[in-house]
Amino acid sequence: MQATILHELILPDLPSASGVELIGERAYVVGDDSPFLYTLDAASLAAGQPTTLFETAHFSTGRIPKAEKPDLECLTALTLPTGETGLLTFGSGSAPTREIGFWVPLLHGAATVYPVALGPLYKLLRARLPAGISLNLEAAAATTTELWLFQRGIGVGAQNLSFRLPLGPALDFIRLRTAQPPTIQQQVLALPTVAGHAAGLSGATWYDGRLFVTASVEDTLDPVADGAVLGSLVGMAEPGKNPRWVPLVQPDGQPYLRKVEGVAVRRRIGRGHYELLLVTDDDAGGSTALIAAIRS
Repeated sequence: MQATILHELILPDLPSASGVELIGERAYVVGDDSPFLYTLDAASLAAGQPTTLFETAHFSTGRIPKAEKPDLECLTALTLPTGETGLLTFGSGSAPTREIGFWVPLLHGAATVYPVALGPLYKLLRARLPAGISLNLEAAAATTTELWLFQRGIGVGAQNLSFRLPLGPALDFIRLRTAQPPTIQQQVLALPTVAGHAAGLSGATWYDGRLFVTASVEDTLDPVADGAVLGSLVGMAEPGKNPRWVPLVQPDGQPYLRKVEGVAVRRRIGRGHYELLLVTDDDAGGSTALIAAIRS
């Protein structure tokens, strides 16, 4: 299996890209220290009009400070049983300010924004973590029946985990339509190491019946503090199986040394061959989009 970058594009005025999704002719991106949902043309990646997710007085520098940011790391597109299509974005839960989330239904291209209550759900997830490990959600992906959330493992004793929740009950719970908690299944995901450092999950999406995931490797043991990026990886999995991982490389075959944060699939090229849209974050406020190909 191999994953190769075909093209890279700077995303100006879009800080700290952390998640990406494709719906029709539009790509949607969130940043972990931004109050906006950004819209791009899916083909050209030209910027459109962003949608304000929440009001803040802390964005005057173009980035919300680390202590204040909601850390919106999870973004997934989904369709409700009613046929309503929209986007669900979650904070990482790694600090009290990061338990914020939003449901953004998309009606004829227009976006409205509804906050969702994540505190009760995050309490359930924290109870399933090993002692001493902080919640640190980095990705979300939805099928027609399930919501998947992904815990990024950083530090001694940490694990990369997937949490699987039934979609309808999970949405009813976070939208305060029921007090009945959804059932949660979890699985430990084995990831490679780079230069002795374990990779941590960073992005996920379902497409064509397969789970596509990304991970990055940082020289840090802290779930909040950033470290030097040692590489990024892309994985692909059939249902019920662990992902197969491969390093993301540049066209000349050299490792890509930026932090990939999110993944969406643009199209299927052939059997086991897909074109991906990835977004990256340089931890200094800069973001890029990558067009890449993965072949099994």
